[in-house]
Amino acid sequence: MSSKNDENLRLICQNKKARFEYELGDRIEAGIVLVGAEVKSLRQGKANLTEAYAKLENGEAWLVGVHITPYINASYNNHNPDRKRKLLLKRKEIKKLIGKIQEKGQSLIPLKLYFKNGLVKAELALAKGKKLHDKRQAMKEADSKREVSRAMKDYRR
Repeated sequence: MSSKNDENLRLICQNKKARFEYELGDRIEAGIVLVGAEVKSLRQGKANLTEAYAKLENGEAWLVGVHITPYINASYNNHNPDRKRKLLLKRKEIKKLIGKIQEKGQSLIPLKLYFKNGLVKAELALAKGKKLHDKRQAMKEADSKREVSRAMKDYRR
């Protein structure tokens, strides 16, 4: 009786700056190859995506720059917190991404990490960097929306 919308999703972390710094395009869900201590650390929500990106090399996708804090109760051979991690994508998806990334200015940015039915997944987006004037325009729009909502709130009182 469950539908696709009832999936068991639990957010670990997200890259809030990505929407401000990039124009986001197509989105893809990918699995991540992790060691046991990394999963336990992620269950505690100890991850950071701010400087992360994904790159494609030798027909494989890699997640670079994700910081997963070492698990405190792990053994002496704990994981390296800044190591690059392999993304689990189908070969067809990787070929599609290679074609799109070769376009001028396109990059692959992780938006969020989450648990889906007990497995760690990453949501990636094809992104193009915004120029400074685009960022200023986005800030102006956000400010105007905030002012309108405040005015409407005061008007309702």
